[in-house]
Amino acid sequence: MMAKSLTKFIITALIIAALTYVAFYGITLFGKTIPSALDPENGIRRGLDLTGGSVITYEAEAQTVTDEEMNTAIDMLRQRLDTLGYFEATITRQGEKRIRIEIPAISNPEEAVQKLGATAELQFVDPDGKVIITGKDVVDAKAQYGQYDPAKPAGNFVSLTISEEGTKKFADATARVSKNENKDAGKNYIAIKLDQEIISQPFVDQEITTKDVVISGSFTAESAGWLANLIRAGKLPFSLKDVELRSVGPTLGEKALETSLMAGGIGVILVLIFMLIYYRIPGLVADIALIAYIAIVAIIMAGFRVNLSLPGIAGIILSIGMAVDANVVIFERIKEELRAGKTLRAAIDAGFSRAFTAIIDANITTLIAAAVLWKFGTGPIKGFAVTLSIGILTSMFSAIVITRFLLRQTVGMNIKNPKLYGA
Repeated sequence: MMAKSLTKFIITALIIAALTYVAFYGITLFGKTIPSALDPENGIRRGLDLTGGSVITYEAEAQTVTDEEMNTAIDMLRQRLDTLGYFEATITRQGEKRIRIEIPAISNPEEAVQKLGATAELQFVDPDGKVIITGKDVVDAKAQYGQYDPAKPAGNFVSLTISEEGTKKFADATARVSKNENKDAGKNYIAIKLDQEIISQPFVDQEITTKDVVISGSFTAESAGWLANLIRAGKLPFSLKDVELRSVGPTLGEKALETSLMAGGIGVILVLIFMLIYYRIPGLVADIALIAYIAIVAIIMAGFRVNLSLPGIAGIILSIGMAVDANVVIFERIKEELRAGKTLRAAIDAGFSRAFTAIIDANITTLIAAAVLWKFGTGPIKGFAVTLSIGILTSMFSAIVITRFLLRQTVGMNIKNPKLYGA
């Protein structure tokens, strides 16, 4: 029993050590690479406040604009930013007619401005590359929910309205594309391109002679709205004028990042020492679990290339505090059970059981707050919500699973003196 528990403890510690190595240095296994969290190119992305970059503000050149038109313009800009590789850029609407874009670490902001502000080019293209209709032929596009086909259940779809001239062109194209030989060859589709990038490629089963066209598929309400917005972008009733182009230096961010990392490192070391001295064996276990927590968070953020800004760093530090707090709650419950006369194993089980509800309640309420920030916040506020959420979920795992598992192994190793558990 003792040897078995010792083996489990050592294996767990080695796994955590391996995770820590991967977090700092990255690893490639079976052709898949997990980048180092510190890799500026492939690891955690740094936000505008940490690396510098450009801020571009566009204004709609129209007397009045609707919310729908502005949302369409934002989706179009998002599509173009992704096409240009600026995945970490953030877009926010300012006032009635302005859109603000923040792009970290771009080398040529003038080129970005020209490409982002150009008029959107929407094309419907057949499998041979022939342009069937363009954005000028599209009257409207809407995301809808309902039963568009009596033989099929209700679902999300995109309703497209084409001009009279475009309807004739579209009918000729769909008659040609939907022929059996094209179906057999898998070429019975029409690609919808925005700025030469395919945004959808629906298949055509029959000739379509009406001005109203339905694009169906495995749409959610969000994905249908996204496609409808991009199609409408091809017929935006206004152009976008850049009214501000401003470079933001990273100097403040670099100093703040350096200070934040130093403060975080000192804080973590002090916490590790405090936990070890005050709680002894449970403190040692909590220290191991905290190292595992940091490694897991770093790997997740690097793997998903989370955009890290200064508020995001604050979210990580806050979640570290919550991870330690969860352990403190558990250990205090265990001490109470030991003082009540329970055996060590029974005290550990009862301590986790009694602390479980308090830990879940505290973390769930914080997760709800993070969800609200993510839903209604913008830019760095969303980054704060994302890092806080990742930290909370990981802290619950480290406190409830890793700490409990390791503590049970220490009991199995016959380390049963209550004084070593702070009692």
